[in-house]
Amino acid sequence: MQLTINLPKRSTQLAINRQRWADVLADPQWSGHPYRIELSEAGQIIMSPPPNGWHCSRQGRIQEFLIRLLDGRTLPEVPVSTAGGVRAADAGWYSTDRYAKVRGQLAFEIAPEICVEVLSPNNTASEIGLKRQLYFDAGAKECWICDLEGHMTYYTAADPNTPKTTSELCPNFPAEITD
Repeated sequence: MQLTINLPKRSTQLAINRQRWADVLADPQWSGHPYRIELSEAGQIIMSPPPNGWHCSRQGRIQEFLIRLLDGRTLPEVPVSTAGGVRAADAGWYSTDRYAKVRGQLAFEIAPEICVEVLSPNNTASEIGLKRQLYFDAGAKECWICDLEGHMTYYTAADPNTPKTTSELCPNFPAEITD
């Protein structure tokens, strides 16, 4: 059996995301909340447990390497407005030109060129595959996955389902991140 989901036009979904994300950010019950908050395409809140120490360490190391290896803007917990709601990449890298287009947005309506997910034990392959597709649909050029052992896998928008061992945008990025 195959399930088909008809999502609204991108411009309609971005408007929904814009309003709902602004509502969530303005609601005092969510400020300082320990859980990661994202939004589904219907504007429902999706909460994930807070990351553990090694997740945070790897996330920070990835950001350090991106800052060292690429010019532009490296960000943590990047809120990306997608066809599937507002999703938060663990890290993202924007070129200076692309960042100028999204600067000031509450949830970025153009994804960073590089979106990074650091896996946690509760992540599923289908969840990460969906996020990867949503980031590509929002304009990401590469999506990187750091697995539970710290090994990096790279995917490109041109070939979104084929894992690669090196990044095209940042070929000197390490193959493994230690915490």
